[in-house]
Amino acid sequence: MKSFHQFIAEVYDKDLEGQASRAPGEGGRIRASRKKRDIEKTRTKAVGGGKTAPAKDYKPRKDIGTNKPRSRYQQQPEKARGSAGLSAREQQRKAAKERRAAKSGAKTKTADELLSTKKKTVDPKYKPVKASGLSTKERKALYKKGERTLRDIRLKNLGKSKESELKYKVTSK
Repeated sequence: MKSFHQFIAEVYDKDLEGQASRAPGEGGRIRASRKKRDIEKTRTKAVGGGKTAPAKDYKPRKDIGTNKPRSRYQQQPEKARGSAGLSAREQQRKAAKERRAAKSGAKTKTADELLSTKKKTVDPKYKPVKASGLSTKERKALYKKGERTLRDIRLKNLGKSKESELKYKVTSK
């Protein structure tokens, strides 16, 4: 009969060492980082002068190192199980109908499919706003310039000299 140590030495495979518990990734991640390289990044930001550049301010997520709770990716039931408001007879009928449908080869939904999060449909007419390529500072300057022009036109048409003389102000703070 073999001793415990002999048995373990024969059964234990050196090639599989460390697979059950992988070392965590950098920054406390559960697995290795799958961060994209700079050329793969799709998010851009305005740098001014009508030009854009890849965004460099990718921050690490706050939930690094924690497993996602099931409720984050799977819709949870809102009522207690079996509280659909059917009588006992109606529940039996419904179950029998589902069994017949399954037997005839009809596609029935699994529990995961029934509980999975509902996909939000996007309006087909929706078109995302096209980026101007101007930086925040440039956008504000352009906006203020337009407001000043509008103010001057109104003052000229009403024969006033200051904005404070108007009943409704043009420029916003």
